[in-house]
Amino acid sequence: MSTENANQSPLDRAGRENIPFTGAEYLESLNDGREVWIYGERVENVAEHPAFRNSARMIARMYDALHDPARKDILTVPNEDGGFTHRFYRAPKTVEEQVASRDAIAEWQKIAWGWMGRSPDYKGCFLGTLGANAEFYRGFEDNARNWYRKAQQKTWYINHAIMNPPVDRGLGADAGKDVFIRVTRETDAGFYVTGAKVVATGSALTHYTFVGHVGQVAVQDPSFSPVFIMPTNSSGVKLICRTSNEYRAAVLGSPFDYPLSSRLDENDAILVLDDVFVPWENAFIYNDLEQANKYNIHSGYLERASLHGCTRFAVKMDFLVGMLARALDVTGAGQFHGVMSQLGEVIAWRNTFWALSDAMAKSAVPWKGGMIQPDPQFAGAYRVMNQLAMPKIKNIIEQVVASGLIYLNSHADDFKTPEIRGYLDTYVRGTGGIDAEERVKVMKMLWDSIGTEFGARHELYEINYIGSNDVTRQTNLFGARGSGLLDRCKEFAQSAMDEYDLDGWTVPDLIGPDDVSILKKR
Repeated sequence: MSTENANQSPLDRAGRENIPFTGAEYLESLNDGREVWIYGERVENVAEHPAFRNSARMIARMYDALHDPARKDILTVPNEDGGFTHRFYRAPKTVEEQVASRDAIAEWQKIAWGWMGRSPDYKGCFLGTLGANAEFYRGFEDNARNWYRKAQQKTWYINHAIMNPPVDRGLGADAGKDVFIRVTRETDAGFYVTGAKVVATGSALTHYTFVGHVGQVAVQDPSFSPVFIMPTNSSGVKLICRTSNEYRAAVLGSPFDYPLSSRLDENDAILVLDDVFVPWENAFIYNDLEQANKYNIHSGYLERASLHGCTRFAVKMDFLVGMLARALDVTGAGQFHGVMSQLGEVIAWRNTFWALSDAMAKSAVPWKGGMIQPDPQFAGAYRVMNQLAMPKIKNIIEQVVASGLIYLNSHADDFKTPEIRGYLDTYVRGTGGIDAEERVKVMKMLWDSIGTEFGARHELYEINYIGSNDVTRQTNLFGARGSGLLDRCKEFAQSAMDEYDLDGWTVPDLIGPDDVSILKKR
């Protein structure tokens, strides 16, 4: 078999073609020969490896939910081929459709309590635009339309890798030519690429990888400009994974000790492409510097990514509010005035993100092909607020729960050890009749949320995943300039200053101070 044919995904012919995977089908689909590396070894089957298997099963729950009669109406919508797909994979044309897409995002995130930022619907932010925005991908318009349709057929799990490795940043765009993904040769059937991208979050568990360019330094060489999609099991694709929080939890602890790490770890990977073939039908941009550099702004994915991220984080905030309230019940500190105010602040953050999600979902900015988009003003506000929220919330939890987060026994087995069980029951119990086992269960869950490597990685994710902190703020400024908002605000402020000058009021309805001014009577 030629390299080009070998890179055709066997998944294209698998299962029921026009409806989503079931959970079991999804897990089976991962056993496709993909090249995933962790701890110095190649993984034979990610769905069964202890570094990935429970995270894969949480994704399988999401796929099963698409077939669940109790959830199907919330989650799915008919596709163009007689089947159905997740609502966020299709372009909304009305506010009602956009709100329904948001509700589907929230319903799926409830399965993971908001902890899976790169669930399969995340890339719907891009895939859902391809039909309406096909003309942007000049020369590859049919590919965009085909992928809009294809993505819906199985509700494919597609990740992205869009950032260059941070190598020699101070030396200019040419310094990374031996590192960045570039075209090495072209054939009648497609082209070959070599190089790397970071950070390919969740990629080991996905079917396809989307590769593009998002960054503050423009692409300057056409060979570095391709934007494309490829099967994760393509020949030459290598995923070099970071430490697995799931594996660490299994080796050193138990689900009781690491309840989030054990099942919700979206492993981040270095994506290496070693002479990977990309057929023309999987290309979106090729040899086109202008379009490659405009992708981030003009593809239309950013506002939809903000809607997805904000809704997902709002669900996570529901979880964190609940866990903090439970922890304060356990310690008894919730009755103190200062602690109540801190819990109230966390609730205010929660309400802020649901309000932003509502504002984005219920706005209707006309876009291309009859599609509507969330209002970029609300999307921009989310991207800044999201970067501020998690460090603040973590700090509040550390202040009000304090040492309760760490005076915990080491392992669930301690409770099964007769020699120390009595001591635990006496000295580690909670307030108001809450026993030691329940107290420790609550605190370990909260600690896994903010204090373990899993929790720390999530804080880093929330601060950075939607863009660098300066760019998220600048986009609010640039958007305000472009829309005229900044000028309107300046004019509004000027209107207050126009009502007075050195001689006093310049408007007829206000009374000057001459009759009472001490200075005027000198």
